[in-house]
Amino acid sequence: MPSDEDLARARVRADELRAAIAHHDYRYHVLAAPEISDAEYDEVVRELESIETTYPELITPDSPTQRVGAPPEALFAPVRHSDRLLSLDNVFDDAELDAWYDRVRRALGRDVDLVTEPKIDGVSVAVVYEGGRYLRGATRGDGTVGEDVTQNLRTLRALPARLRTEDPPAWLEVRGEVFLPIAAFDRINEDLGQQGKPLFANPRNAAAGTLRQKDPAVTARRPLDIYFHGLVRIEGRTFATHFEMLDYLRDVGLRVHPRSARTPDLDAVKAEVRRLAEDRHSLPHEIDGAVVKVNPLAAEIELGTTAKAPRWAVAYKLPAEERTTKLLDIRVNVGRTGAVTPFAILEPVRVGGVTLQMATLHNESEIARKGILIGDTVVVRRAGDVIPEVVAPIPSVRTGAERPFHMPTVCPACGGPVVRPEGEAVARCPNLDCPAQALERVVHFASRGAMDIEHLGYATAQALLDRGLIRGPSDVFFLTEADLAGLPGYKERSIRNLLAAIEAAKDRPLDRLLYGLGIRHVGATAARRLADAFGSLDAIARASVEDIAAVEGVGPTIGRAVREAFDRPATQALVEDLRRAGVRLTEERKGTEGPLSGKTFVITGTLAGMSREAAKARIEALGGKVTSSVSSRTNYLVVGEGPGSKLEKAEKLGVRILDEAQFLELLAKPGA
Repeated sequence: MPSDEDLARARVRADELRAAIAHHDYRYHVLAAPEISDAEYDEVVRELESIETTYPELITPDSPTQRVGAPPEALFAPVRHSDRLLSLDNVFDDAELDAWYDRVRRALGRDVDLVTEPKIDGVSVAVVYEGGRYLRGATRGDGTVGEDVTQNLRTLRALPARLRTEDPPAWLEVRGEVFLPIAAFDRINEDLGQQGKPLFANPRNAAAGTLRQKDPAVTARRPLDIYFHGLVRIEGRTFATHFEMLDYLRDVGLRVHPRSARTPDLDAVKAEVRRLAEDRHSLPHEIDGAVVKVNPLAAEIELGTTAKAPRWAVAYKLPAEERTTKLLDIRVNVGRTGAVTPFAILEPVRVGGVTLQMATLHNESEIARKGILIGDTVVVRRAGDVIPEVVAPIPSVRTGAERPFHMPTVCPACGGPVVRPEGEAVARCPNLDCPAQALERVVHFASRGAMDIEHLGYATAQALLDRGLIRGPSDVFFLTEADLAGLPGYKERSIRNLLAAIEAAKDRPLDRLLYGLGIRHVGATAARRLADAFGSLDAIARASVEDIAAVEGVGPTIGRAVREAFDRPATQALVEDLRRAGVRLTEERKGTEGPLSGKTFVITGTLAGMSREAAKARIEALGGKVTSSVSSRTNYLVVGEGPGSKLEKAEKLGVRILDEAQFLELLAKPGA
């Protein structure tokens, strides 16, 4: 047994080593000015590991040794962010940047200085420190709810376990971008190739795959890195400018990109974007553009946001890289909604660090518009540096052997007719029993973003469909052990795992179920907004087009698609099957409770005493909800100066109308 004196000496030395490691991590990752070699750093870590092995009672949760080897656990639980993490609108040239800044200047009535930052092509995360200690990390997700990747982020050496300050804020939530350096990506792919395993398509995919490993030790073996660029929420401290906030993050040990630059005007922004474009391939990581933000934080508040993006920032996307290759063939794919989409089979070509063999061609009209022939030499581009597409043919090198593409008149999966609805660019197979659609619907329903039924991928879904064990998504919940026993490769353990995953899926949130139904135009974000607005699948199924369209961020296109879907007998039967199977069809509501709970407001015109954002915040703080469109579900229309057509619609629907004085009185006495 060690003596008390030995234990005391070991405690002092362990604290010294932890402080030294934190110091050297800061010098290496934040300042890029290391003071010791990697070998010397490793010796310090090994000494700390030795002490903690001898005296396990000295191990602390934030010790550097605890970054690696945390036990695998059920990761990826949903995490609700303190505030919405919005995406950015894009501009693609100087003229569009000028137009964005003109809107900013008109809204503010003055010029403002700007900040320009590299737009890293990585994975967006939100990281929380409570009392200066690392508490939690989550992916951006849909902006409101992300996935819990706390343990995996803990393995990043550039992410301090404690902030470097004697006066930490009670709560600090910051946005960052996790990425894999290009050199590390190349090494990983080389190793995977030697092992005969599939390669990652690009560093971003590798970073995302690494961050979502169920075992943090796997994440720790790959050198992910991170830069921080934004503030979600901080308690007890304010900043005058965005750049002042970046300086603070850097001071407390959070890594900020060294190419973040104060740019006093648009000319300086454009010059910095040009420099980033020129340096693009010499940077240690991939970028796909620059982010331009207003610098004064007061201007951010004044400008506010749209439903999906801040008005005070924009992404200036760099031109995608292009290459030429041979278009060997054009084939079609039948999706879950029946869309028959042509795609190109290419002679393999490397574009932006990725080898492409297929690319999108969008639709028949687009092929004709571009004049693409099978056998052409074509220009291929990774649109937005992500989605490969055929840009154009090179007619000058044609040999005469090229031939035009004709959309098939029969579905390659079911033999039924392919039709192109009037006014639409996309051809479709209208047969809801088409096996290709059935396969895609089942796989989409079981996908991670929907019902997350692990082990139910393409191979298993195809086998179930081929044997007639299922015809659609709801049939999955009625599978038995005997059904699965006949599938190739399914033994006792795999049967048990799949049945357990199916059972767990019965309790998924309503938005995941709605997204999983695969309704046209209803993505994950729209599904969440509809779930929040209506609270149950039955309420959504009964809602009118107008009521659906009135939900914030939804609109008439989605409204019509949802209504059409639930009017189909097949969808109604599917819902009843889900109910019979015990699938949860309601949303667990956790909104703010208050005297205005259950009341829906719409604001039109300009209020003299407060901004629209402030009015919305006041309503929500009292439990109410603010939407953008007037419908029969609207309780109050708040009318400011210069109201639009919403006033006339509210009068027709009999919605109660409040002027600004009445609105302020309601806020003062909401229960009266």
